[in-house]
Amino acid sequence: MSEEQFTRKFVHDLRAHEPEMVRLLGRFVRAESPSYNKNAVDQFGRMVAVEWRKRGATVKILPQNRCGNHLLVRFWRGPGRSKGRILLLGHLDTVYDQGALVEMPFRVAQGRAWGPGTFDMKGGLVLALAAVDSLIHAGIHPRKEIACLWTSDEEIGSESSRRDIEREARLSDAVLVLEPAAEPHGALKTARKGVGEIEMRVTGRAAHSGLKPETGINAVYELALQIARVAKFNQPRRGIGVNVNIAAGGTRPNVIAPEAHAVVDLRVARVSDIPRIEKRFRALRPILPGAKLEVAGGVSRPPMERKMSSALYRKAQALASDLGMKLEEQSVGGGSDGNLTAAIGVPTLDGLGAVGADAHSLSENIIVKELGPRAALIAALLATL
Repeated sequence: MSEEQFTRKFVHDLRAHEPEMVRLLGRFVRAESPSYNKNAVDQFGRMVAVEWRKRGATVKILPQNRCGNHLLVRFWRGPGRSKGRILLLGHLDTVYDQGALVEMPFRVAQGRAWGPGTFDMKGGLVLALAAVDSLIHAGIHPRKEIACLWTSDEEIGSESSRRDIEREARLSDAVLVLEPAAEPHGALKTARKGVGEIEMRVTGRAAHSGLKPETGINAVYELALQIARVAKFNQPRRGIGVNVNIAAGGTRPNVIAPEAHAVVDLRVARVSDIPRIEKRFRALRPILPGAKLEVAGGVSRPPMERKMSSALYRKAQALASDLGMKLEEQSVGGGSDGNLTAAIGVPTLDGLGAVGADAHSLSENIIVKELGPRAALIAALLATL
C-alpha cells in the first residue's frame, strides 16, 4: 500500500470517529490535573493508562514524590521484532488551578471544544490514542515500536521528568511531540527558543530615609540600574530576549531599601549563544558604592534548532499533502520538552497536537473538525517512519 493510500485510509476512518474523540476529550478535560496537585494528576494518569491498556499497550508507572507520576507506554502489534522505536511525547498536567471547570466548563460550541487543557494538551493525548486506533482498525503494522512518555510536570519546568525524557529519547529514532499546533492555522513547530531564568539579588544597607539617608545603600536603586543595564542585552534579530518580569525590594516606605531582587526571563534561539549571554550576566558588577550583587541561574531548556526537525517536517509535509492538507512550519518563542530531546541529538518534530487557540486562558479551545486530519497525520507518520 502506498503512503498516499495509507493517509486516505486514515483520514476516512478518523473523520467518522471525531464524535468519539470529542467524548474522550470531555472526560479528560473534566479530570482536572493541575501541575501542583499530585493526587489529581495521578488520578488523571490512571485514566489515561486505562485507555492505553484497552488497546493492548503496556503501561509502566514512573512514581514521583513531589509531583504526579509519569507514564511510559509501549505499543507494538507487528509480526516479529520491531525495527526501531518512535517516541510520542507529551504531558498530563495543566496550568489551571483545581476548580477551573466551574468558570470554564467543558463544552462544544461553534465548531470548537472549550475548557481547561483542551488545547494544551489533553487534545494531544486524545489524538495519540485516535492515531493508534486507526492503525489497529486498518490492520496496519508499523515498522517500529511506538512508545509514549506522558509526564506530569512539563508546565512547571520538567525538573522531575528531564532524566526520563532524555533516556527514552536516546532509545528512539525520532520524537513526535504532541504539544499544541502553532496558532492560528495549525503549523508544526520546527524550532523553539531555549528558555531560562536569571535571578539578580542586591544587598544594600538600611537607614532612616529622613534622618540619615546618606548612611544607607539603596538596593532598589542598584537593582533599577542593573535592570536598565540588562535591558541592553536584548538582540531580537539574533533571537535573544531578556525581560525582567518580577522585581521587588525594600521593607518600609521610610527605610532605605536594604535588599531587592529581580527575576529575568531569558530566551535564546541558538545553542551557541548560551555561553555568551550567561557570561554577560555573570560579569555584572555593582554600580553603587557598597552594594552587593549576586547573579544565579541560566538557560534550563536549550533551544530546539530547526536542523533537528527539518527532515521530519518534510516527511510530515508530504503526508499532509496526501491528506489534502496544507501544512506549514513555525518557529516559536516558548519551550517544550521537545527542546530537551532535540538538544541531545534526536530528530524531533513538535506541535503535532490539536489545532486551536488561546492556551493558558479562559477561552482555551480546539477546532473539532481538525481532530480527524490531525490524528490521520500522526497515524501516517507512525506507519511510515
